[in-house]
Amino acid sequence: MKKTLSILTVLFATILISCGGKEEKKKEGFSYEKKTPTEQKATKVESVPASKKVDLTNKGIGPITSLELPAEIDQTMATHGADIFKKMCTACHRADKKFIGPAPTNILDRRSPEWVMNMILNPDEMTQKDPLARALLIEFNGSPMANQNLSQEDARAVLEYFRTLN
Repeated sequence: MKKTLSILTVLFATILISCGGKEEKKKEGFSYEKKTPTEQKATKVESVPASKKVDLTNKGIGPITSLELPAEIDQTMATHGADIFKKMCTACHRADKKFIGPAPTNILDRRSPEWVMNMILNPDEMTQKDPLARALLIEFNGSPMANQNLSQEDARAVLEYFRTLN
């Protein structure tokens, strides 16, 4: 009985010592408390990847300063553009999914036609001086777009092909 009383006394004393004593500053860490939606928005900064950003005003850096696209897609030009894309671009791009480079599907919903043409024709200077092209370079692990030395006509055909990708 004395042994049991001694064990209980030690146990009780241990509990008292561990529960009381000096106060410590509460550290920020994991909490089970729910945050209100406004608190969550304040602490959570959403970052949109460059490939998803929409910028239809940026024309890029290169020879194309203005480009008007007709309402109708020129199927002959689009077919020629598809051939060029398959020969020159599929090493890094897939039409409908992210690969080494971004997918061109719906690109004209996110970029101006001038920007797309300048990126095709002038990728080196674009990735050096255009903030959106630089952000894309970072997003795609520093894999620069190769300059395929396409003519403006071939680049325009590729752009026409991109218009068919929806």
